[in-house]
Amino acid sequence: MNELRERVGNERRRLKQVREALSASLVNTAKGDASYVPFYIAIGDYFEIAMDRLHTQDIRMEKMLKEMIPDPDESVRQAFKEVDDRLRINQEHLKKFMAARDALKEKGAAALGEYESAAKAYTDFILAQMGHHGASTSLAGEKFTQKDWEFMAHVEPGDMEREQALFDKVFATQPAELRDQAAG
Repeated sequence: MNELRERVGNERRRLKQVREALSASLVNTAKGDASYVPFYIAIGDYFEIAMDRLHTQDIRMEKMLKEMIPDPDESVRQAFKEVDDRLRINQEHLKKFMAARDALKEKGAAALGEYESAAKAYTDFILAQMGHHGASTSLAGEKFTQKDWEFMAHVEPGDMEREQALFDKVFATQPAELRDQAAG
């Protein structure tokens, strides 16, 4: 169980690092600099995989909790509604973000403004809403067995290696200007 929690925790920390790198790049924007294109595409590719895994985990957690709590009280129903709303809005933002990433792949630097706009909206949402799973996480902590956590975590062979490779690509493609800012 500790190894699983550590692996999932590391994955979530890397996601936060990628989100922070994206947020830092959006402060001054690329200003048309084509060296940002591979970096932004790598971030989009990373988010696509990482957010799909997190979405799957959250859906599984909620489904399992609903099965364990067949007659929820009002506070539990409200917790489920908040998770549903957050997941729905996240998917809407992710869809726009992926479309902007795809535009970068197709149009290159000409799509930087579109990408940065979608990325800003998404990172603002993530900062405001994601990771705030208090009620549902507390319920899972009370109800889940080790086997439940393993099922919910949805770790398949190759998942961690794929996520790590995408993470590494983000920072390998980071423009020198951003690396210098992060180091200084």
